[in-house]
Amino acid sequence: MNVELLNAARHRLPNEPLLINVVAKRVRQLIDGMPPYIRPKGPNEEKVDIALREIAEGKLTAEIDYAAALDQAS
Repeated sequence: MNVELLNAARHRLPNEPLLINVVAKRVRQLIDGMPPYIRPKGPNEEKVDIALREIAEGKLTAEIDYAAALDQAS
């Protein structure tokens, strides 16, 4: 994992637990064959770095539906 990419992604998604979940979900999608939103730097670029670059470049974001979360907690 590239630390510079992690810091750039952290700038876009400062909530670390959310960032971890978004990266993990996106890596699973990439492993399952979903195409990346950006052009990989090479065939051997790690999927986690691709996901972090997608976030850092603003191609991938996250939304939290607090109303749904509150409904599930009830």
